[in-house]
Amino acid sequence: MKINELDNVALTHDIKDYGLSAGTVGTVVHKYIDAKAFEVEFMDAVGTTVGVITLKPDDIRPLKKNEMLYAPPQHL
Repeated sequence: MKINELDNVALTHDIKDYGLSAGTVGTVVHKYIDAKAFEVEFMDAVGTTVGVITLKPDDIRPLKKNEMLYAPPQHL
């Protein structure tokens, strides 16, 4: 499936430098020529940007129609 700017995508692996886990959802804010890389913005639940990261196509995947977003339980 083709990925375009403003699409929501999910990480295919952890990115520990940013504290992001596989499956974390971000938004494509820039698609490079020939879709060889993407700038993806990751935000927390209140809209604060966690990071804008340059990723390769293998690092992300499009969301499927029936996938649900959720907030994992917080450990206090």
